[in-house]
Amino acid sequence: MALAGISGYLLATCAYLVFILLLFAARNNTLSGKLVLIGSVLILASSVTAALQIDQAFSLQWVLLIETFKLAIWSLLILSTQANVSSIKAALGQPQIKKYLLTWLFLSLICWAGALFQPEGNKYLFSLFLLLNLWLMVLLEQLYRNADVKVKWALWSLIIALGTSTVFDFVLFAQAVMVNQLDFSYWYARGFVTAIGMPLILVSTRRIKNWSVNVFVSRDVVFYSSMLLISGLYLLLLAFAGYVINYFGGAWGSVISIAFLLLGGTVLAALLMTERVRSEVKVFISKHFFANKYDYRLEWLKSIDQLSSSSNENYYKTATEIICSSLNVSQGALVIKVSQGNYTCVYQQDLDIEKRLLHHLLAADKFCQQKGWIIDVREYANVEKSYPELALDVDYCRTQQIDIIIPIFKKKEVSGFFLLSLPNGRSFLNWEDRDLLFAVSKQLSNYMSLNEVNDSLAESKQFEAFHRMSAFLVHDLKNIQAQLGLINANAKRHRDNPEFISDVFETIDSATDKLDKVLTQLRNKQVAESTKKCINVGKLLKQIALQRNVMMPQVILEVSAEIEIVIEQETFYSVLNHIVQNAQEATKDDGWVKIRADIIAESLHIAVLDNGCGMSNDFIKNRLFKPFDTTKGNAGMGIGVYEAKQFIENSSGTMQVTSFEGEGSIFHLTIPCG
Repeated sequence: MALAGISGYLLATCAYLVFILLLFAARNNTLSGKLVLIGSVLILASSVTAALQIDQAFSLQWVLLIETFKLAIWSLLILSTQANVSSIKAALGQPQIKKYLLTWLFLSLICWAGALFQPEGNKYLFSLFLLLNLWLMVLLEQLYRNADVKVKWALWSLIIALGTSTVFDFVLFAQAVMVNQLDFSYWYARGFVTAIGMPLILVSTRRIKNWSVNVFVSRDVVFYSSMLLISGLYLLLLAFAGYVINYFGGAWGSVISIAFLLLGGTVLAALLMTERVRSEVKVFISKHFFANKYDYRLEWLKSIDQLSSSSNENYYKTATEIICSSLNVSQGALVIKVSQGNYTCVYQQDLDIEKRLLHHLLAADKFCQQKGWIIDVREYANVEKSYPELALDVDYCRTQQIDIIIPIFKKKEVSGFFLLSLPNGRSFLNWEDRDLLFAVSKQLSNYMSLNEVNDSLAESKQFEAFHRMSAFLVHDLKNIQAQLGLINANAKRHRDNPEFISDVFETIDSATDKLDKVLTQLRNKQVAESTKKCINVGKLLKQIALQRNVMMPQVILEVSAEIEIVIEQETFYSVLNHIVQNAQEATKDDGWVKIRADIIAESLHIAVLDNGCGMSNDFIKNRLFKPFDTTKGNAGMGIGVYEAKQFIENSSGTMQVTSFEGEGSIFHLTIPCG
């Protein structure tokens, strides 16, 4: 039992010795930093004294004396943190800190006097520690409860470390007060509890800004110190195990324990000489005990600023410049994967990579797909088995000045590479360089994907616009063909009618103008703009009626007065003609179609009415104005009513449709005259 107690206090001694060295290296001169350092020194002194006390059996009061000051220092740290003071003078000016110091001093003097001058006076010390530990628990609870979320994140490990130790001591001394004697089973275990708290305190010293352990000492020094500490703890564990073997092994115990220690030492030496273990320890120390090489917030903001200030005309160039600036290099290239084993270089910055030799990247492609690693070609060439299962052509990379290969992932598939060339003498990539490059490459992958999609969308829209224009042109041609077809259909009956011949020439003249317009649109690859002019609505409606009356039912005009409006004549004519034609096609030959026109409240109102088959509300709502949706089969394009509605609305007007199945329909157009 005594050996276990000594081992626990020695473990705490080693842990806090390393912690104190880190605190000295940080040179934190703030009040909080000084209090953490003093508190750690007192824990170290208490642990050493407790270990010696177990071995030498001198008075336990020496340990308790150090513990008295230790509790005061940690309580002052909590109080100064709550008060947000940064100097001793400011701390002494705080009423709560004054109250604590005076109370602590008074209780300590009274209890220590009772312990020294009264028989069985240790009970006074037990009561003192019971009160001081209870007070510290209350202070810890108040500090954590009153902190905001961010501060709680920084404080929680310190609260757990001090809270665990304080609760343990409270239970220990509460039992001692009741029986006037310490339970040495608890006392021997106390060293392990103290040692466990050190890493948690260290975490808080890193997280709290004013306590931050910004270690400026060499990372190699910390690495070797950490390896020494790990070795010491390992050997201490072996010694304890050897003692157990010797104790239970009888006559063979000593021999078996010696053999066990030799075997354990051999395993330790093998582990210390293993490069992988040493590398993992180095990365762990760098991640948890040192400030990061890169400020990821600043790096992220820098990338965002570069993206926002660049033009999207050549986004491959922008992506390459950003990845190069991440490592502060000037030479780089971007290679896109076209298909398996087929790559194309889309941008080069101060590099001259031979595009016909890009198939050499296939090995890197397969390796990155499996491992997801960034490849440092220099490390691959100089450090054996640094990239297992990779068979890269180093000579090719050297001739092309490729030092770093960064995979670009899209949907977990390698879609390309950033290739970087580093200056001579640049060290191999470490874990921080790789983390930064991975973060930036993911951002740039999303950036390039977005721009590639935008390019595809723009191209699709161009085709869509062309197809849309073609549909409208075909619709115009169909109307012209319909006009000419009507002439041909009525030629036999009316060829000797002078009025018919006059109308034929007018129709041919109108068709010629429309064909000229269509040809102009095709030459310019866009819809030609019509010219607005003042027209006589009554005359226009008569022309429409005359043209439509070659088929049944006949169109009836009801125009109340002379109406003039400024509008695009040809399109307006085409729109009304199409609406009337639809009304005729929906009505039986013995039915009727009417056109009514009037001026109401300075707006032109035109209604096209019929008593045809009508339409359902669902059809009007979901299909009537939907482009390229037709009920006429191959005879229609499905854009006539859509075009009519678009034209009326572009003229600041409205189109309303009322229809009843089996009764007929009303198309009501309203266009402002102003």
